[in-house]
This record gives sequence, C-alpha cells and structure tokens, in this order.
Amino acid sequence: MPSFDIVSELDMHEVSNAVDQANRELGTRYDFNKVDAKFELAGEVITLHAEVDFQLQQMMDILRNKLVGRKVDIKSLDIGEPHTANMRARQLVTLKQGLDQPFSKKIVKMIKDKKLKVQAQVQGDQVRVTGKKRDDLQEVMAMLRGEDLELPLQYTNFRD
Repeated sequence: MPSFDIVSELDMHEVSNAVDQANRELGTRYDFNKVDAKFELAGEVITLHAEVDFQLQQMMDILRNKLVGRKVDIKSLDIGEPHTANMRARQLVTLKQGLDQPFSKKIVKMIKDKKLKVQAQVQGDQVRVTGKKRDDLQEVMAMLRGEDLELPLQYTNFRD
C-alpha cells in the first residue's frame, strides 16, 4: 500500500551557514562598528549577544533574512524574551524540530475530518499516512500545504 511520512525537520547545516553569514554581516555593518555583538549556535539554540535591546532587534532581522535566504522556514523559530544585565543583552532563539504528540494528533484529526480514504497514525515524532491510491495521498499533502500550521512540514519516505 502506498504511504508517506509527515515530519518537521531542519537542515542544521543550512542553519549553521546562516548563523555564520549573519556573524559576517555584523562585522561589515556600520551600525555594529566597535560593538561587541555576535550570534552563537549551540545544538538547537541560537544565542544573540549585544549591548542593548535595540541591537538585538536589528540582529533578529539579520538572522531572519539569512535563514530565509538559506530556505530555512522561520516558523520553526521559538524566539525568547531579551534579557538585559550588566550592560549586556542576550536573547535565545530555539529551533523547533519534530512533531510533538498534541501537534501530531491535530494533524491526524485534520486528515480524518476530510473523510479521505487514508489512515493516519502517529509514530514517534512523525505521522505515517497510508492509503490504497496514490491520488488520495497527494490530496492529503495538498490539504496540509493549504493549512496555516505553526510548524513547517516535510513529506518523506513516499512509497508506492
């Protein structure tokens, strides 16, 4: 039976490249001249370091532009509140990957509500969709692309 998996993954290599590009842009911008500001990537957390909150906002715009240029969906960013202490400001940006249980159940419910001839089941941090016809699976993909979800979805492991 044809099937595919619904996942939410990031290309961490592209994220790393975007952070490196953002750091290089900080070095060339006039408004960040002689300012101790930088981006740090540690695992799935990007930390923005600057001197004041206003600079963090500008750095966030730079980071978003670089991520979009690298085709990383900015819906996967969980932006924390800026913290200021001792003439330093920092902000944490967490990268969201994988489908958590409530979000997976929401996707399964959306598929079942459309009354398509497919079965959807949660398997860890992904959702597997199976059906008798390939067209039914493509209809599920089109329906999910049309929805406004809080996470970017990818469709992998398509079997015919």
